[in-house]
Amino acid sequence: MNKFNIMRKTNFIQKSSVLFIATVLSLFFIGCSSDDDDDEYGNWVESSTFDGNSRANSVSFTIGTKGYLVTGYDGDDYLSDTWEYDSEGDFWKEKAPFPGTARSGAVGFSINGKGYLGTGYDGTNKLNDFWEYDPTTDSWTQKADFAGTERYGAIGFAIGNDGYIGTGYDGSEQKDFWKYNVASDTWEQSVGFGGQKRQNASVFIIDDIAYIGLGIHNGSYEEDFYSFNGSTWTRLTDLDDDDDDDDDYEILLSSGVGFSLNGLGYITTGISGAITTESWSYDPTTDTWDELPVFEGSARQNASAFTFPNKAYVLMGRSGSYYFDDVWEFRPDELENEDD
Repeated sequence: MNKFNIMRKTNFIQKSSVLFIATVLSLFFIGCSSDDDDDEYGNWVESSTFDGNSRANSVSFTIGTKGYLVTGYDGDDYLSDTWEYDSEGDFWKEKAPFPGTARSGAVGFSINGKGYLGTGYDGTNKLNDFWEYDPTTDSWTQKADFAGTERYGAIGFAIGNDGYIGTGYDGSEQKDFWKYNVASDTWEQSVGFGGQKRQNASVFIIDDIAYIGLGIHNGSYEEDFYSFNGSTWTRLTDLDDDDDDDDDYEILLSSGVGFSLNGLGYITTGISGAITTESWSYDPTTDTWDELPVFEGSARQNASAFTFPNKAYVLMGRSGSYYFDDVWEFRPDELENEDD
């Protein structure tokens, strides 16, 4: 082989090598770019397993750095135990049992360092009794009965120093709302709600405004979504994919769990034809929703939530006849990581 042919062959090999390396690098960077595009904020991290029985349809509320889980149903029994979760130490402690009738499907909220629980179902009767829990004395005190009809599947929340209970099922779905005055231990019917009747709705609070939607009425998922500041109801963008609205999402479910964190509202799990792990965030400044990484625990309905200043937890719930005792922390500012 002459010198010219050897040089030509060498140049060909060098060019081929360069082309091969360039191709590999381009594929690498395309893959990295694709991975970056797939990265989403919103990470679910499993926390300390609940010490009590697995359950669903429990009441939850937070006081300071502690979360409280009360009552519920474990598939066999209606429950009346009270549990305290320490969000700083990540551990559970059993507290004084709830002295009212064991129940599920009740509602709760906290005001001025005390927790409140009312309504529900004991397996035979719908309930309207109402109770206050004081964590400093670890004691329960019965208060004035809820003034609406006995019911379960309602929603409860606090705005400022007042508590509210509304919607739910008393033999048919309801849409009334009632305000509780802590100082006078009295109830009065609140401003009328223009939305549809429903049970198993969801609610979250942002800056003393309640955001209410979802749930089921006459076997259909409700699409209307409202805000309430204690005196005025405002209809917001519907949750269905409607050509009349500037959106391309559809959030239609019941028995989901709602919570708020750092100025945004969140909805996760529930039933949407089947039980789901879908998760959504709501921005009240734009009245828009964004889909998030799915809840990393098992799909479920009738879960509970704790919200603290910088973190939130979703816990308990059920899938058919299987009841859960796991606890998941949601970290909105972390990238999704299914391996943590």
